[in-house]
Amino acid sequence: MQDFQDLRLSPAAGVINYGQGLFEGMKARRAEDGRILLFRPELNARRAQEGCRRLGMEVVSEEMFLDAVYRAVEENKRWVPPHGRGELYIRPLIFGSGAILGVAPAPEYTFLVYTIPVGPYFKGGLKPISLKVSNEFHRAAPGGSGGVKAIGNYAPGMMPSKNAKAEGYAEIIYLDSSEHKYIEEVGAANFFCVKDGVIYTPELTGTILPGITRLSIIELARSLGYEVNETKVDIDFALNCDEAFAVGTAAMISPIGLIEHGEILATYNDGEIGEITLELYDALSGILNGSIEDSFGWNREV
Repeated sequence: MQDFQDLRLSPAAGVINYGQGLFEGMKARRAEDGRILLFRPELNARRAQEGCRRLGMEVVSEEMFLDAVYRAVEENKRWVPPHGRGELYIRPLIFGSGAILGVAPAPEYTFLVYTIPVGPYFKGGLKPISLKVSNEFHRAAPGGSGGVKAIGNYAPGMMPSKNAKAEGYAEIIYLDSSEHKYIEEVGAANFFCVKDGVIYTPELTGTILPGITRLSIIELARSLGYEVNETKVDIDFALNCDEAFAVGTAAMISPIGLIEHGEILATYNDGEIGEITLELYDALSGILNGSIEDSFGWNREV
């Protein structure tokens, strides 16, 4: 355990030269009764293991991963914001720190966890966002590394995202790179839409991240009696749905009020939050914050 500080790396470190690295994103929250809760951290550990294997890195055991996360949160308990005022963001990193000049796996790896307190994602309350479909750029291709949290997956999306935000949109929607018609992800979040009470989300084909919030929403919605289809989601179908929302660690659930696709502007619920979207948000946030009984056993107390 060390104070937050700079790292010392060789200029020939594998992560700098060849991008051999990945990260995870997690949050610790203070419940109404004062407990500090982690949300399904074992799934982050297992996803990191799969990522390590895909990138040719040494695998960090689930035991080591969780021990480091728990120790980091325990040491930083005083930085966990009060209930409802924010969370302690947790960033595990695994990367090739050993020097390697040839294109090959690094000879040594570093695993670390650091934390930082963050405020509420929706500071003015839950509000629908506007998105723009990218017809020029793609996030990933079949057979690539789109299904893991590789650090190299994120830099190519920064410019399209920045351009979309400059036009007044919150983020980009990426379509598949093969047929250019099926929704894959919303920036760095998973996509859901609702039609006639049925929930749809893009299936896991190796090109999108298997989000932990995504999985939790699927399981939660089914427990509430909703039909959830993991399938190819055609952009034309999504534009004609009743509701749409994005999910991820940062915002949990972000309602979508508008999507622009070329000349088409699709709006949902006149820009208001959909009924099913709100029900899922309230249910998941209640479990995360400890105000609703966690019948799934998802929370882990620090």
